Amino acid sequence: MLKNLFKPQSGVRLGDDLYAKAVSQARNPAFYTRLAVDDRIDARFELYTLHVLLLVLRLRDENTAQGQDAAQAVFDVYVSALDHVLREEGVGDVAVGKKMRKLGEALYGRMNAYEQPLRAGAAAALAEAMAKNVYANPQAPHANTLARYALTTRAALAAQDFNKVLATPAWAEV
Repeated sequence: MLKNLFKPQSGVRLGDDLYAKAVSQARNPAFYTRLAVDDRIDARFELYTLHVLLLVLRLRDENTAQGQDAAQAVFDVYVSALDHVLREEGVGDVAVGKKMRKLGEALYGRMNAYEQPLRAGAAAALAEAMAKNVYANPQAPHANTLARYALTTRAALAAQDFNKVLATPAWAEV
């Protein structure tokens, strides 16, 4: 019994690894140079959320227990990372709950705003949501390009074998 209690859980490691890959892609300098995403914490949050969502959708689309578990592991690691960042920034324990609630609402709001257009391949609707959330400007000229990137990545991940996604997700060129 004690062996199982202290045994590392593979789902957590998988979630950590996939989350790190999503973050690495979201930090691609091309988002900030070519697509004019502001290098601010809120814009980085938007890119992290987009990349985590792209992975979660692909993993859920597998329609297996392994796919669902992997998607949940990535999501759980992301939420944990948000909590960790708040604590690193010196937010006190009392305020962490309130700030996490706000971040959770923002996270779910973005996922809801992006999921339907991503699933439907609706570039215009996705660009509109990205202009509002990523660029904070409804007329953002690069929102269409970012939306095409997201749709291209979604297609690339969908075409990729599940185990390949787990090892090396296929991100589109920025």
